[in-house]
Amino acid sequence: MTMQLPRSARAGRRVPVSPPLRAGRKVWLRDVTPADHRTLACFDREARGEATLAGGYRHWAAHRAGAGDSGDAQFAIETLRGGMLVGSVSSIQADPRSHRFSYGIGIGAPHRRCGYASDAITVLLAVMFWERGYRTCEVSIYGGNIASLSLHGALGFREEGRVRDTELSRDGVRYVVRMAISAPEFAARHPNAISATPGAGERGRHWRPRRGRHWDT
Repeated sequence: MTMQLPRSARAGRRVPVSPPLRAGRKVWLRDVTPADHRTLACFDREARGEATLAGGYRHWAAHRAGAGDSGDAQFAIETLRGGMLVGSVSSIQADPRSHRFSYGIGIGAPHRRCGYASDAITVLLAVMFWERGYRTCEVSIYGGNIASLSLHGALGFREEGRVRDTELSRDGVRYVVRMAISAPEFAARHPNAISATPGAGERGRHWRPRRGRHWDT
């Protein structure tokens, strides 16, 4: 009998142990490699003209050589079953002084509506809050993007305001919705997400948020 290697192994990438670090229910976040260029660039071509967060998101532009010099976290999104690259995510506008950050995420068109986006966002927030000590995540979403607004609401983001944009006009909508979630809010809503990040295993399922200045609201 011939055994078939997982797709990620056949492609020459390291197969994650089970369970891998920075993993959710369906996906895990790994480093972006040059071998991902073709797939991510293909996702970009398919997504032209679309905008999930205000300003849109372009996979390879976010991860090209030198893009990580700002210190932002950058990850490929790979499925736990099958080792398939389905998108990418990166923190943006991360400010260590104010402890605030935002992020961009993109899921390839063939892999949408599978729960990968919400899973990847949850893991990224755990990384930024737990590993890197940030305390607030803020996003700006085009007001007509009901799917994205609903997604962030389900994740625990709260609306902070609406900014009128005279240059933005789609279907009569001329505003951007600002949403945010704090580290304590995230920990209360997703208590099990922290255990998926490196160094959190010793805390177990009864983990409580760290105190101190990084967690003050």
